[in-house]
Amino acid sequence: MEQNVQTFKQVDTSSNPAPLGLMAFGMTTVLLNFHNAGFFGLGSMILAMGIFYGGSAQVIAGIMEWKKGNTFGTIAFTSYGFFWLSLVGLVVMPKMGLIGGASQMAMVAYLALWGLFTFGLYLGTLRINRALQVVFLTLVILFFLLAYGELTGNATIKHIAGYEGILCGLSAMYASIAQVLNEVYGKVVLPIGPVKK
Repeated sequence: MEQNVQTFKQVDTSSNPAPLGLMAFGMTTVLLNFHNAGFFGLGSMILAMGIFYGGSAQVIAGIMEWKKGNTFGTIAFTSYGFFWLSLVGLVVMPKMGLIGGASQMAMVAYLALWGLFTFGLYLGTLRINRALQVVFLTLVILFFLLAYGELTGNATIKHIAGYEGILCGLSAMYASIAQVLNEVYGKVVLPIGPVKK
């Protein structure tokens, strides 16, 4: 006897988590790079942003992207969320006496590897949209400038990295707000430049 089995596919009606992840990344990046550019010291405001917004909110956005089946969004938001948490750990753990601080070369390796990872993701943005291409390309440049500044100990390079990082963070904030406004108004309010596949 044949059984007629019906399968049901559940439609995902959850919201787009990308604007949350992009804004969390963007705002935290801008604030950290105000410090790198020399406007103020590295204090609790930046560390708190790194834990609670740049870190935690991006991890949440990455998990939401996983639920939506977006591999790029999952790896990007989850990884950069944990980047922020690891960066805070690098600052806080030595101050708490839990472990010694990272050496100069260890920080160069840390920043350079994040730069290589980001370059790989940048290649993925070539199939997504122009706004993300700007975010990831400026982030690649930022990581390598920071690594070079750490390697040479050159304060000018670190300040240049700070200004470049502010640009990177603002580009992520733009990409976030553009997605929100375009969805709310149902039309292109702020262009993100979709790439034709």
